[in-house]
Amino acid sequence: MYKLVKPLFFKMDPEAAHHLVVDGLGTAARIPLVPSLLSGLWGVGSTPELAVDLFGLRFSHPVGLAAGLDKNAKAVAGFSRIGLSFMEVGTVTPLGQPGNELPRLFRLPSDEALINRMGFNNEGADAMASRLAKLGRHRIPIAVNVGKNKATPNEKAADDYRECLRRLYAHGDFFVVNISSPNTPDLRKLQHGDELKTLLDAVRDEMDLQAKKHGGTAKPILVKIAPDNDEEQLGYMAEAIRLSGMSGIIATNTTIGRDGLSHPHKDETGGLSGRPLTKRSTEIIRSIYKLTEGRLPIIGSGGIFSAQDAYDKIRAGASLVEVYTSLIYKGPVVMREIVAGLKTLLRKDGYERITDAVGADHK
Repeated sequence: MYKLVKPLFFKMDPEAAHHLVVDGLGTAARIPLVPSLLSGLWGVGSTPELAVDLFGLRFSHPVGLAAGLDKNAKAVAGFSRIGLSFMEVGTVTPLGQPGNELPRLFRLPSDEALINRMGFNNEGADAMASRLAKLGRHRIPIAVNVGKNKATPNEKAADDYRECLRRLYAHGDFFVVNISSPNTPDLRKLQHGDELKTLLDAVRDEMDLQAKKHGGTAKPILVKIAPDNDEEQLGYMAEAIRLSGMSGIIATNTTIGRDGLSHPHKDETGGLSGRPLTKRSTEIIRSIYKLTEGRLPIIGSGGIFSAQDAYDKIRAGASLVEVYTSLIYKGPVVMREIVAGLKTLLRKDGYERITDAVGADHK
């Protein structure tokens, strides 16, 4: 089905097509019988050998959706029916903001890539909280990806992250601190030095406060890092994230690198995702796993188009993985392809469960 409509989507402006899909999926999921139809077309059946228990949550298999596709939690009910085991919503900021000027999203088909400079365009934390509250019980775990408003200076960034957690704590299963988008001025500086420690200490404190307010233990929170860090920077970040009491790391966000691209859009400003990021994101996962001796869970993201791509990240140290750009280029069928392929690769290596393969390259 996606092969039939993809040419139409790819003739449209990329951002217009993006909104059409997200809004359409959100609307369709509210029509009786349509959710069951979506599950029949693209759902993934029970796969006990691929199940992952992590962060106190159950994931039916390792493959979820990265942040950026459903920025405002408009289509959670629909996305939860197309084979994903979890999904991120956002990035959300305390106040709604328009993001950067148009055009700001570009396809690079010859490179199987996207470049975006969206700039955290979203409707704000209250709008997202309202939508998630109406969902009730989640079919799959939902991660809320939080960021700071563009107008907020870095010295006050912690206030924005705290505010997002206050407004959304009750509605997410786990949370992601986004300090690695290249499209918000100076945001990536929060990954380094005292700024990182100060921010994560504030986030940890707010999570504890919200846990006391709502009852129960604090919800998991991960930190999303950029692929454009050297080994020394990775070492510092890994240690700071571990000492702060964060639950894990997402590796990685988009890259500002442009090596090996052929498409005319290659010089557009913004973050690059897709196939060109496959190798680098896996290298970052491998480094983080080694630096933390496998003690800090990793979600691998970047250039996953096949089961082998996902499995390489798992063997490098990722407990879960995320797709984004491949969903644009291949459609929802990519989920079934990856899940089926992971089962085959698992049997080939003689593992009984996918969790046995996590970090296998280090053993």
